[in-house]
Amino acid sequence: MTGIAFAFFLFIGVPVFAVLILSTVVYILLTGETALFDNFLIQLYGGLGNMGLLAIPLFIITGELMNECGITSRLVALSRVFVGSVRSGLAFVNILANAFMAAIIGSAIAQTAVMTRVMVPEMVREGYPRADAAAMTCAGGLLGPVIPPSMPFIIYAVLSQVPVADMLIAGLVPGLLLAGAFIVMAAVIGFQKQYPKSDAVNRREALKVVLNSLPALIVPASIIGTILAGFGSPTEAVASASVAAILVGGFVYRELDFRLIPEILERAGRNSAMVLVIVAASAVFGWVIIYDQIPMKLADFMTGLTENRYLFLFLVVAALIILGMLIDGIAALIISVPILLPIAQDTYGIDAVQFGVVVVLTLVLGLLTPPVGAALYVSSSISKAPPVALFRSVFPYIAVTLVILMVLCLFPSISTALL
Repeated sequence: MTGIAFAFFLFIGVPVFAVLILSTVVYILLTGETALFDNFLIQLYGGLGNMGLLAIPLFIITGELMNECGITSRLVALSRVFVGSVRSGLAFVNILANAFMAAIIGSAIAQTAVMTRVMVPEMVREGYPRADAAAMTCAGGLLGPVIPPSMPFIIYAVLSQVPVADMLIAGLVPGLLLAGAFIVMAAVIGFQKQYPKSDAVNRREALKVVLNSLPALIVPASIIGTILAGFGSPTEAVASASVAAILVGGFVYRELDFRLIPEILERAGRNSAMVLVIVAASAVFGWVIIYDQIPMKLADFMTGLTENRYLFLFLVVAALIILGMLIDGIAALIISVPILLPIAQDTYGIDAVQFGVVVVLTLVLGLLTPPVGAALYVSSSISKAPPVALFRSVFPYIAVTLVILMVLCLFPSISTALL
């Protein structure tokens, strides 16, 4: 009955945080376990007690600051220098620039919106089909939640009690692997459709672009370098990156209007609140799930299907693809982790870090698949590419992502290589 209530609330458009809370209340009332109400607010408040969650508003602030500093155009120019004059060169630039932006923004939807405005008009002018240009940008947006810093990885770390730094570091190699796979796919499609060659950049101009882009790289480098070198926690790394963004944007590029900082902070506060209220509600929902022994019951069911850890991971991927197609990725993450992680660890001996990388990347695919497909619709709206044509063009990149997912399931060392 609780599951029916959950589905009903989602269907009628109740906000996700309210769905989680109302479903929990329905469970308590139906089971008669009214004593659980005594700890209800404690669990709700406790969901925000992990200091790792402080990184979420901080990197949202950093992303907002960087978007005001003209960083995107500089990263695109830097990517052009790296690519040179080759067929499908602008497609490679798109994916490389998305990889750079992923180390700053950490959100697929925000990244897709920014990069669609920048890249699609330029690619269309050079002769790329509009749907193909938007599809590459959507695919590149998937790198945002994988390459650190990553909001979904931070939330997963809090839910699973894994160190936030471990999860962020674990996303680096899979993220670069995924970017490489997208470049290969763009090259194959470009050869088939005879995409145009990009213009060559002369040596003097290339040197000028590289020097002009170096200050922009300080922000992502400070985040990743601080975490990898162990100089500070992810929260401290992102806090220092916010300061670096202000210094670079305000005093090096002189494109940051300091009068806009209150507006930036207000916008970041609203975006942070939308995420954190779901995290708080999920603490109550997860508490009831464990109280009702749902993970244990599901573990018995799963072991009845298979005792093979790899087949279990494939089943999880299939289930989460369907879940990600129906509800928001962060909500799906918060709902699924408390149920699936205990089974993965206790029954199948799967490393929590590897499992987190697989789960997050699988749910991120939901951003490109109808009926939710938030990134797909954002890109379609901005680029004016019809959703059906855009989905048809983005499907090869979805297939490549599924291949990478299978590789990550079979080879856990890819996720844990830097730990």
